[in-house]
Order: sequence, then structure tokens, then C-alpha cells
Amino acid sequence: MTLSARTAAVLVASDGVVAGTRQDKSGDIAEQKLTDAGFDVVSRLVVPDETDVIEKAIEGLVDEVRVIITSGGTGFGPRDVTPEATLRVIDKRAEGLEHLMRIAGLEATKTAALSRAVAGSVGSTLIINTPGSSRAVSESLDSVMDLIPHILDLLEGNTGH
Repeated sequence: MTLSARTAAVLVASDGVVAGTRQDKSGDIAEQKLTDAGFDVVSRLVVPDETDVIEKAIEGLVDEVRVIITSGGTGFGPRDVTPEATLRVIDKRAEGLEHLMRIAGLEATKTAALSRAVAGSVGSTLIINTPGSSRAVSESLDSVMDLIPHILDLLEGNTGH
């Protein structure tokens, strides 16, 4: 199956949003950032902070989209398990993207050092974790968005740049 180079999904991991006690502001920001960058956001899911559920959601999206942005579950709380779920799925880790996102966050606040967000690829799909706060989602995506088209080209085997 050939995927459109500009399809994306937003996956929010949040017990509070699932329970209806919190609004999904970070998902709104992730979707808007992707749309502004020319991506067609074809799926947006909200799941509880559970490793197996997050893992299955990512696996279900991999064959549908080229980019998956997750929001939430990247801290040190007992139910913050998005990085663990992501690491179960990815084939190649993109530590440079993780580093850029942390630098961007640290320019605004020291608490960005608490993010355990990971990024990587599975097949031709790029997966990027972002923290759950609206500001952190914005800073993280702003720091890497211009690299995503090039990464997608490389994942497709277009290496003659």
C-alpha cells in the first residue's frame, strides 16, 4: 500500500480526556501544526494512559498515515507510558529529533528536562511523542516540523539529496 506523503494522525494519551474531565487542547494544537505544514490529518484518537492500548493504537495507524504525533504520557507519573509503548513499535529511533525537541523546551522552562518523549520510525511512518501540555506540543513540533518532509523522503528510500 502506497501512503500519501502528507497524511498524519494525532494520538492523545490522557486518562483525563478519556474520562471527560480535561479538554484535548494539545491535540488541537498538534492537528493545527500539522495542517499548517500541509499535512492531511486523517485520524485523531484519544486513548487512556495504558501501554498496550497506546501500542495498539500506534500499530493501527502505521499503515494509514506517514506521520503520527502523540501527545501526553511522557513524564514521570506512574501512568506516563507513551514512550514505552512507542519503543515497542519503532524500528529506528530518531534521537536527534528528541534532542531538538528538548532543546526547544528547555529554552522556555527547566521542566522540559522531565520529558521522556521519543521519536522514531516503523516502515515508512514517522512517530513523534510530545508532552501533554499545549505549550510543549507547540514548541516540540515547531522545532522539528521542517525536517519531517526530508525524513519521510528518506524513509521512502529517496536518498539522492
